[in-house]
Amino acid sequence: MITSTLQFRNVPNDVIKLMMFPYSLEGGAKTWYEKEPPNSILTWEDLVTKFVNQFFPPSKTTHLKNEISRLTQKFDETFSEAWERFKELLRAYPHHGFTELTQVDTFYNGLNENEQDSLNGAAGGNLLSKTTREALNIIENKSKVRYSRNRSNASRMNATSSKIDERINKLADQLSTLVEIVSKKVVTPAPVKAIEESCVTCGGAHSWYNCSVTDNNQASVCATAGTYNQVNLPNRVSNQMAPPCFAPVQNNGQNKFNQNQGQGNNFNRGN
Repeated sequence: MITSTLQFRNVPNDVIKLMMFPYSLEGGAKTWYEKEPPNSILTWEDLVTKFVNQFFPPSKTTHLKNEISRLTQKFDETFSEAWERFKELLRAYPHHGFTELTQVDTFYNGLNENEQDSLNGAAGGNLLSKTTREALNIIENKSKVRYSRNRSNASRMNATSSKIDERINKLADQLSTLVEIVSKKVVTPAPVKAIEESCVTCGGAHSWYNCSVTDNNQASVCATAGTYNQVNLPNRVSNQMAPPCFAPVQNNGQNKFNQNQGQGNNFNRGN
């Protein structure tokens, strides 16, 4: 913009831009320019190429290009805010290569349906059927006229959202209080007392078969109980075992059978 106001006889405008460009730099850009070898930048095209390659690597260029081509109006974003964000992306990517017609088409397709209908109404039909300059003027005028109204709508939406959040917080507090009350009223069941063993011999807290008194007095117990005799059938003698401390089993049935054999046929005598 500055060099376009300066004119010198027989001096091209690119030469004037090359002379004044260093005064527009600061920080890292100025350091980079001063480190360039002498006579490495002779034309304006050389300067543009070196500057772009230094500060706009391919990865950054691809990212900025995608942001522009995929622009979408946000839910809580007004028309004016979306238009300003789109122009900011274009300024951040000066060598984007998008023509004005492509810019209008990209911005229009990124708007929501209500904003598209509003633009078409302002254009008296389809906005994209207008010339590029006419479409840009309609977009600029709309961004200035509808800004305050859209901002108030967004404020109302934010206020409504705040009220909903406040109600949700109150409900959450009430639920927490109810849970606390219910938890305090729940009665914890008393623990079940385990069954305690009791010895029938000495009354101690153990089983009768673990009683030390029974082990020490086993002989006296056996003497008091007397000899334990049990008559068993011959074929079951080997399978029977006497309880501890009692005398072995006597096979009296077998002895009586042998005595009857020695006396002859006792059944004829009435025995």
